[in-house]
Amino acid sequence: MDRFSRRRFLEMSSAAGLGIALAAKGSKAQASAEAEYTPFKKALQLGHLPEKPDAERFKYAKEIGFDGLEIAPMADLDAAKRLGDAARAAGIAIHSIIYGGWGAPMSHPDPAVVDKGKKEIEAALRTAQAVGADAVLLVPGVVNDKVRYGEAWERSQANIRSLIPLAEELKIVIAVENVWNKFLLSPLEFAKYVDEFQSPWIRAYFDIGNVVIFGYPEDWIRTLGKRLVKIHVKDFKRDGFQWCKLPYEGDVNWAEVRKALQEVGYAGWITEEFPGGDDAYLRELSRRMSLFGQGAAKA
Repeated sequence: MDRFSRRRFLEMSSAAGLGIALAAKGSKAQASAEAEYTPFKKALQLGHLPEKPDAERFKYAKEIGFDGLEIAPMADLDAAKRLGDAARAAGIAIHSIIYGGWGAPMSHPDPAVVDKGKKEIEAALRTAQAVGADAVLLVPGVVNDKVRYGEAWERSQANIRSLIPLAEELKIVIAVENVWNKFLLSPLEFAKYVDEFQSPWIRAYFDIGNVVIFGYPEDWIRTLGKRLVKIHVKDFKRDGFQWCKLPYEGDVNWAEVRKALQEVGYAGWITEEFPGGDDAYLRELSRRMSLFGQGAAKA
């Protein structure tokens, strides 16, 4: 082989090797990206299931594509344990308890009202332990003509902080949610509010639809980051100021929201908060939530 041919042969061999390496690297990157798009765990509200015996309801939820449920607090903890057992037998997780907190907010100026709220939250935490859930949703405070913003902040934090020992004992997160309560009106505030507890037992339950009227869900998600523990899914249309019946009917940018959740490493539950409906409706809701989980831009 003359000098020119030998040099040409070495150049071609090097280029071929580089091409193979880049192709392999590209395939790995593509596979990694696809792996990151693993769908979230989908859940729905227990009240949206047909009125049937529990075992049948749970089997139906699984059949139409849901793996989890959210329920309200239960006074009978033995019944709560049986409910959790029945759900698990059907392959369904009761992952969260929706307590709320509007009736007796932790920001209320009357100690008797706060005491009532604390007892209710404690009951919700015990319900969560009984059914096998890991979080209780809490509206942290309410601002109104009787409660100033700063008062809601300080009072609610002090009262919620007193519940942390029980949450830690039961291993249940108190997940504070953004709602239309005239409180925690920006992602920066929400993040600061959670951080000031300095406790892993106080985290953020983010509702995608609740911020559309005055912000962008993807921005909130990127700001809240690792504080996120649960996600509520619903859609809102700014024009006409109206809630939507299904995902992809409003102004939520679902693909961008999915991208933001991926960026912050969220891989937990997404739970619908849409209206209930018949079998065809619930199956369509499940389908659209799966599209969101897979990063689809359109329904």
